[in-house]
Amino acid sequence: MSFTDLLGQHFVHTALLAGAVVSVLSGAIGVFVVIRGMSFAVHAVSELGFTGAAGALFLGLDPVLGLMVGSLALGATLGALTVRGRERDAAIGSVLAFGLGVGVLLISQFHGNVTAAAGLLFGSIVGVNDGQLAVLVGVAVPVLAVLAFAYRPLLFASVDPEGAEARGVSLRLISVLLLLLLALTTAEAVQVVGVLLVLTLVITPAAAATRLTARPMLALGLSVAIAFGATEGGILLSLVKAWPTSFFISAISFAVYVAARVVGRARGAARGTPVERTAGVAGLRGRTPSSVVPIAGAGTEREVGRP
Repeated sequence: MSFTDLLGQHFVHTALLAGAVVSVLSGAIGVFVVIRGMSFAVHAVSELGFTGAAGALFLGLDPVLGLMVGSLALGATLGALTVRGRERDAAIGSVLAFGLGVGVLLISQFHGNVTAAAGLLFGSIVGVNDGQLAVLVGVAVPVLAVLAFAYRPLLFASVDPEGAEARGVSLRLISVLLLLLLALTTAEAVQVVGVLLVLTLVITPAAAATRLTARPMLALGLSVAIAFGATEGGILLSLVKAWPTSFFISAISFAVYVAARVVGRARGAARGTPVERTAGVAGLRGRTPSSVVPIAGAGTEREVGRP
């Protein structure tokens, strides 16, 4: 079947729509994850979401339901256990080790067909049906709505936690909220790129975007655009070449990230300042008073406002 013929197939349309939904959600939440240095949390949530899927299989339930429940349970747990960066990695590592052990036990005790759970390791966006697409949209809409509503306090607590706490922002509540949103986002992304490559959509586009600009809103928009381009481009390339869609998505995303680092370094060299001060996560965090966030380099600030 030719590429043109494939473009007319319903499953391709469904895959492109699902990819669009997941990429927008992943690109948006990824910026906050990168700013807060929580890439390890994404890995943990995806891995233990798989443990939830294994548990669902063991109980005779839909593995995708188990993935959602497991991701949310872990997100709430990690959010309650971790606030500061120095506490986060140790807590995540401890929970991850235990959760993976439980996953191994559940898989070993399940004697049925594990194909559905194994498929979550690698993703299968071209296998998404109309019902799954509806679920993806049903999850994405409220997550994006909450993210938009909580944008200012989330940003404030991410770039200056001490200042945010002094202004009355509950860091623990923000941590729980972000990790719950991350859990839902990761559970969606897993169905597209799989557990093993979930960082491709949640982390890489945001990491590239924060290398290109220090403006939070612009970084968020760029992150969404990169994730969207990588996902849709990956799906289309997989129609041309019969290679895994996840490979193409990760390859495009990584290529953009490398290019962003080159551009960011060139900008820093041209201005005679370190790259991290002109773009990147450190540029977003800045070294400014607690109520401001740098948006365009040194000397330019925007009031975040009281959350």
